[in-house]
Amino acid sequence: MSIRVRLIVVLTLVTGVLWMSAVLWIAGSTRAQVERVLDARLAESANMVSSLISDRRIAVEAEGPARVPMPATTDLSRQLSCQIWSLRGDLIGASQGAPDARMALTEGFSTTVIDGVPWRVYAVRNQQLGVRVMVGDRVDMRDGLVAGVVSRLLWPAAVLFPLLAGLIWLSVGRGLAPLAQLEAALRARRPDDLRPLPDARDPREIRPVRRALNRLFQQLDQIRRTERDFTAFAAHELKTPLAGLRIQAQVARRATDAATRDRALDAIAVSVDRSDRMVRQLLELAAIDHESAPSGPLDPAALIAEIVQEAQAQAIAVQVRLVVRAGPLDPIHAPRVLMHSALRNLVENAIQHSPPGGQVTVSASRGASGLCLAVTDQGPGIAPEDRHRVTRRFWRGRAATGQGSGLGLAIVAAAVAHLGARLDLDAPVGGQTVRITLPDPARGS
Repeated sequence: MSIRVRLIVVLTLVTGVLWMSAVLWIAGSTRAQVERVLDARLAESANMVSSLISDRRIAVEAEGPARVPMPATTDLSRQLSCQIWSLRGDLIGASQGAPDARMALTEGFSTTVIDGVPWRVYAVRNQQLGVRVMVGDRVDMRDGLVAGVVSRLLWPAAVLFPLLAGLIWLSVGRGLAPLAQLEAALRARRPDDLRPLPDARDPREIRPVRRALNRLFQQLDQIRRTERDFTAFAAHELKTPLAGLRIQAQVARRATDAATRDRALDAIAVSVDRSDRMVRQLLELAAIDHESAPSGPLDPAALIAEIVQEAQAQAIAVQVRLVVRAGPLDPIHAPRVLMHSALRNLVENAIQHSPPGGQVTVSASRGASGLCLAVTDQGPGIAPEDRHRVTRRFWRGRAATGQGSGLGLAIVAAAVAHLGARLDLDAPVGGQTVRITLPDPARGS
């Protein structure tokens, strides 16, 4: 069901319920008022007849029931009936149209059913003359009065209700017009048009929708630019080692001596290793950007030992020594793939930037702010002016060796952001130290 139809149905039903409630309330109130007015008239008429009898204006001594004239004060007076009974139980007077049966047995107000018809009766005793005067009217006459009032309320409702429904339809349509305009503006857009929606005089309820859509367009545009740049940079970076592979393959094919052939094959192996590492880093970065890795208990010391073992061949190739300084630590609760990617790329970066004969130290300790993982090398370090750019994708600083892809610290920064951790780049003093600090809530039980 559309919002328009739902609003119209709800408003129409609510209006109908309120109108019927008002009619019922007015009917009840009118009935009570009519009862009070007519009861007061019964009492007044009975007392008036009793007074007329006392003043001898109505003779009740003659044989047979006397005819009691009812005063014609209102149009409703002809609906009144009167009986005069002696205290001995004899009917001594009655008005025209009065029932034959006794209308009341006690003084005051009472309701009596005579010949299947309910009567409202007021009886008063005239002790001086020894008679009881009874004046009553039919209950259905009273119901007719109330029904007349209610019908006069319902007829305007029957006429005005369709008009009210039409006004509700027009009002709801006018109120939803900004949504229709927003929908038309979005439908008219091209799929690649991610510009913010133009400002408009929207109602208060539509403004958050417009702001949320503009934020979404901005994020989509940023993602699209990032993916476009990522594809361009990846193609460029992969092109270099592939070109080197082709050149070295041609050199090896044309080499006339074993030494030249061996050097070409060694260069091919280096290019393959570089391409392999770049592809792995690209896959890691894509996984970090688009996947939610499951968390689980993780032993920091075991993770460090595993990564050092994996990086041992790279370190030996460039004559760098790997040192581990991590004692037994309590397990942490974190996604293993993110922790592994972040720490492995830190270690590989440190090996690349360390001079031959240098040392890379991997340490882990728990402090007041949480678990701290640190990787320290003996290379030139990151220049101060490069610190705010070093985690950009495919960006390499002035101290880059030319063998890196510019993805290592970008992967580390993305993984740290997903972990809710903190990445610190210490000022280089005889080397560079990079720290990852995981807060205490990441610790497992």
